[in-house]
Amino acid sequence: MDRFELQEITLHGHRIAYRAGGSGPVLVLVHGITSTSQTWSKVFPLLTRRFTVIAPDLLGHGASAKPRGDYSLGAYASGVRDLLVALGHERATFVGHSLGGGVAMQLAYQFPERCERLVLVGSGGLGREVNLLLRASTLPGSDVVLPLLVNRHLLDAGRLAGTLLGKVGLQAGTDIAEIARGHASLADRDARAAFVQTLRTIVDPRGQRVDARDRLYLAEHVPFLIVWGEHDSIIPVAHGRDAHALVPSSRLEVFERSGHFPHVDEPTRFLEVLEEFVDSTEPANVAPEEWRELLRIGAAPGHAGAATTGPGRAAA
Repeated sequence: MDRFELQEITLHGHRIAYRAGGSGPVLVLVHGITSTSQTWSKVFPLLTRRFTVIAPDLLGHGASAKPRGDYSLGAYASGVRDLLVALGHERATFVGHSLGGGVAMQLAYQFPERCERLVLVGSGGLGREVNLLLRASTLPGSDVVLPLLVNRHLLDAGRLAGTLLGKVGLQAGTDIAEIARGHASLADRDARAAFVQTLRTIVDPRGQRVDARDRLYLAEHVPFLIVWGEHDSIIPVAHGRDAHALVPSSRLEVFERSGHFPHVDEPTRFLEVLEEFVDSTEPANVAPEEWRELLRIGAAPGHAGAATTGPGRAAA
């Protein structure tokens, strides 16, 4: 992705860094927590052969600003929407990895008129379980301890980083390398504050606080692809299988040789799956009155959408 250099735009007074390229149907790639647009480097250049691709550094991440402010899923979804519109695009297929999956789901819920397709990659927000490292990072004082545990020196000493991260259940290989790289950025105080604030909106010491499963019935009306690594050590693949069962019209692709980063572990297969999904589906176009009716159906007693958990509410 080197030739697709970071660009900048100012939105609401804050610098937003992003990469963009290509032409054709619009794909927006949304990275996970502590990550950046660079996570898509193995697939971005090839996707731009057929698509207009936009990959932001979310606020609080990478080269984007790290203000004191709102780091909720709703705020991130609004920010991605604003970037899309500011760059001259009305609608897109949203591809979200990990935290980015939660952002993509929230965006599809808040702004259904913007979402043509939804692609979740090892997504958060689909169950309680999450890796111990993320749960521990929400504890009081974690913003001080984290940079001591995983800093640039440990990242350089790959063996030591692997030993430490392996003790909290991370899969050897890409998962450890990517998480260590992301956590190395937390030596920066502003990045660390943004990370902790973001994490605490979605995770607590018991696990994920946000559960979008009660709203997945809305995805029946949007082409919906779920991609997961069989050996995901951050968020279990069972979450992907459960989401697929809740939305029978969805597609589930489990990458047998991947962990939490299937787009990094198996980029060729990821490209093939994503391109085939776009080619074989028509973009959603749900009218406001249809959306209103869907919400009314979902609110009916006994309907799956009437469950008591959902974005912003803790699961039982």
